[in-house]
Amino acid sequence: MKKEIYIIRHGETDFNQLGIVQGRGVDSSLNETGRKQAQHFFDTYKDAGFQKIFVSTLKRTHETIAPFRALGIPIIAHEGLDEISWGIHEGKKDGDTFKDFYRVLHAWQHGETDLAIDDGESPITVQQRQLRFLDELTASGEDRILICSHGRAIRILMCTMLKKPLSEMDTFPHQNTSLYKMIYDGNSFATDLFNDITHLHAT
Repeated sequence: MKKEIYIIRHGETDFNQLGIVQGRGVDSSLNETGRKQAQHFFDTYKDAGFQKIFVSTLKRTHETIAPFRALGIPIIAHEGLDEISWGIHEGKKDGDTFKDFYRVLHAWQHGETDLAIDDGESPITVQQRQLRFLDELTASGEDRILICSHGRAIRILMCTMLKKPLSEMDTFPHQNTSLYKMIYDGNSFATDLFNDITHLHAT
């Protein structure tokens, strides 16, 4: 069965606005801008015919798709969609203590994707929980599905779907509520929309 899979990042939070790291361990809410972004997405895609919505276990994804609840679409939380854990850097703002943070990001770009920040997760670890989610996704009977997840998690998911090495994850940009649309033909995924934000500018 061919599937259309829409993947959006959650709306803006105060942590995003202030440049504070929020990963799996920071359960922040949307700010006013984030709620407006969520409404813009809903206004554009409310008639898309989504048959199921998957979110992470973190409330910023639940709040982003909240306008769809009135449509009666089944909404399922899955830990496979949770953001990566940034370990000791969660809840902190950029500064001198981030030298190690950027060292790890640089290592990931050079293929060391089994490396994790202290007390955090590696991209490989995140990918393993995403693979369990993808098994559930591809086995489902619905052919038009919305996913709401997180920035780094989406980068990892895109690499996994497209069978690219995780060292290439930073080639998948994102903004709050930006959209990737994927087509699944029963064997492989292909990209139909790439980091699309046209809904944010719709009148």
